[in-house]
Amino acid sequence: SKLSKIENAKLAASATDVERILTAIGVSDEVKAEYTEAARASATKATAWRLLKRIGVHKGQQAAKALEAQMSTLRLFQPALVPGLLQTPEYIRAVLQRHNLSEDSVSRTINGRLESQAVLYDNAKSLRFIITEPVLRWCIVPPQMMAAQLDRIVSISRLPHVDIRIVPLQIQQRDIANHAFVIRDDRMVTVETVHAEVVVTDPRDVGLYVEKFEGFERVALSGDHMRGLVEGIRDDFLREQETG
Repeated sequence: SKLSKIENAKLAASATDVERILTAIGVSDEVKAEYTEAARASATKATAWRLLKRIGVHKGQQAAKALEAQMSTLRLFQPALVPGLLQTPEYIRAVLQRHNLSEDSVSRTINGRLESQAVLYDNAKSLRFIITEPVLRWCIVPPQMMAAQLDRIVSISRLPHVDIRIVPLQIQQRDIANHAFVIRDDRMVTVETVHAEVVVTDPRDVGLYVEKFEGFERVALSGDHMRGLVEGIRDDFLREQETG
């Protein structure tokens, strides 16, 4: 049905669609490269959040889950919020409250995000997260819940195929933490802006995001140093809860 929609111009073919179709019909590598490049050149697309809200945020999550099932490496940079794959249910609910969703939609979306977190336990994948320190201090849930959220980050960081790094405030930076983005297998980047989700597949543009990720990766804390920073902030939240 998808191929029929593409043939009848009811659905735009993504770069991945074009590559699969050309492989299936057995064209030469030269022809495949030419058409795939043309598809990628026009494959930066934005989907407004209001449209995703109309069709159901949980359906957008199902699409992301399908992508993550196919990938082998995920790199995620987040300067604003705890990454969705690491969020606790309470944190997810607080994030969703910004969008004026119905309770049914909120419940479905929370369940969908929790289901998608199963990818964290797939040791065939490499999952790399970079989070800036202010994310850990941005109190969008009560202090006790923030402490629980930080405990989850520490716990997940101990999985052998998961690498979580924190960019500390005290280190002088050479780059700007503009916005969140996700890189999947050096093939696709998803960028979240205020009004839309932007998908990038042109290799030249994907390369810019890989370079940015690797730059922050070099200066971020990892391993026990990272966990020490997170646990220190967690303890601050616990003390705040006690005195509150």
